[in-house]
Amino acid sequence: MKGRVLIIAGSDSGGGAGIQADIKSVTAMGAFAMTAITALTAQNTLGVHGVVPIDPAFITQQIEVVLADIGADAIKTGMLHSAEVIAAVASSLRVRARGAPLIVDPVMVAKGGHRLLLGEAEAALRDTLLPMAALVTPNLPEAEVLTGLPVRVEADMRRAAERLARLGASAVLMKGGHLEGDRVVDLLFYEGRMERFEDARIASRSTHGTGCTLASAIAAGLAQGMSLVDAVARARAYVRQAIETAPDYGRGHGPLNHAVTVKA
Repeated sequence: MKGRVLIIAGSDSGGGAGIQADIKSVTAMGAFAMTAITALTAQNTLGVHGVVPIDPAFITQQIEVVLADIGADAIKTGMLHSAEVIAAVASSLRVRARGAPLIVDPVMVAKGGHRLLLGEAEAALRDTLLPMAALVTPNLPEAEVLTGLPVRVEADMRRAAERLARLGASAVLMKGGHLEGDRVVDLLFYEGRMERFEDARIASRSTHGTGCTLASAIAAGLAQGMSLVDAVARARAYVRQAIETAPDYGRGHGPLNHAVTVKA
């Protein structure tokens, strides 16, 4: 396996999102996944039924022992839950992970509507973690919270991406799945340029964990030395194929097929 990815995120007992999706995605990309678990959730395709946060000191210990021994070529964050967790993670990464690109998936609300980031932690995510990010991957509601801007059309996505870059993120992938229409547009803003990705929308209820899956697949690509654009393109292709071949499990938003082979 080429490329070491440390994932700092919460566990999804249903296996469709969170740490479980992250590990599956990184493995499917041919990279090696390591984890620091930030919270446990009782979760299935119908929603989140309970959350048990992990003590920030133990999250830090997970990060530090992994990096001290194995190291990481990229780091991806998901559910961080509280301002205290964000502060602990940021402090640990500043000391232990200099040089490894940080991919921040600003997980705020689960697919079923349950809050996964406390409201008082939103400022900590914006002010502490975003300036450290090599890439941030918000969906449109997350972008609205982080920027304070309405994001309703593609032009809004461009403005929000530029605002997030001004807040300190080196690159921004605006995920346009929440926009209306039969086409899905994602925008990658990096080095002052805007790269546009467009595909037909896939009609499916099996979309649980798409954000976790995409960010982790990108992290794997960066850990393997791919360019940012190539890593995003491969990750998007993987997610689309994983949705198209999803197993249709559960009665709600079902999981993807993380075992799908990426086609060029």
